[in-house]
Amino acid sequence: MKKVAVIGAGTMGNGIAHVFAMKGFEVNLCDISAEALDNAVKTIEKNLWRMVSKEKITERTKTDTLEQINTLTDLQQAVKDADLVIEAATENEDLKLKIFKQIDEHAPANCILASNTSSISITKIAAATTRPEKVIGMHFMNPVPVMKLVEVIRGYATDDDVTAKVMEVSKTLGKIPVEVNDYPGFVANRILLPMINEAISALHEGVAGVEQIDTVMKLGMAHPMGPLQLADFIGLDVCKSILEVLHDGFGNPKYAPNPLLANMVTAGKLGKKSGEGFYDYSGDSKTMIVSNKFK
Repeated sequence: MKKVAVIGAGTMGNGIAHVFAMKGFEVNLCDISAEALDNAVKTIEKNLWRMVSKEKITERTKTDTLEQINTLTDLQQAVKDADLVIEAATENEDLKLKIFKQIDEHAPANCILASNTSSISITKIAAATTRPEKVIGMHFMNPVPVMKLVEVIRGYATDDDVTAKVMEVSKTLGKIPVEVNDYPGFVANRILLPMINEAISALHEGVAGVEQIDTVMKLGMAHPMGPLQLADFIGLDVCKSILEVLHDGFGNPKYAPNPLLANMVTAGKLGKKSGEGFYDYSGDSKTMIVSNKFK
């Protein structure tokens, strides 16, 4: 496995491209937006410079890594010679199904097709292709260059050999892959999102304030980040979307997004990416204060 195509140049896509390129893979990073591709390369370069400054890599490694990444806006060209394609587009089922149909049409017959989805059924994605046995989930954690875990999700039809290859390539990246089966939310988000939703419910019901809830979980449960701050970093729209997948998949009301979360998403308060969620990020980039809405 030498050539990898990454579809989607956002936060996850550029991180995935970064880690593959650092390990010597030839990477085609593809996005419909040339601006997104430019921003992705700048982000990768900035992150590599940070690693150089911390003496984790040499300047030569930085240069070699960047040379391994090609940027394209044409999906057909991006995947035509790939051994592995990883889709890292927005967490939207219709969009992902459309992309996988295109990838399936243009990728080589022996190519493995992976999705970085955090909650959408791999079996359903695979059914949109003519090669369901070669479709698998590779759920990287954010930030990809730092976080060790990769959830490797087997769809109903995924071949054992495909799973073994993806487990092995994940280890080559210096990651720790964990094989899981294809049920709503997999493992990570099936456990994480109900916790975040419960924290939002505690805030909504007036049990405690934003800082108090996050402090309890950080100091009492040894979490590096409180659940409300983490929700802001994930994106409140993404949190709501994953909860809806869980709710639809299991039919259990405990997974229904809290009304406060739904209202915030409707109001465009999506967390760090919009400048405000449970915290306000509009000031100094290093300063984070509780949003006026919750003071």
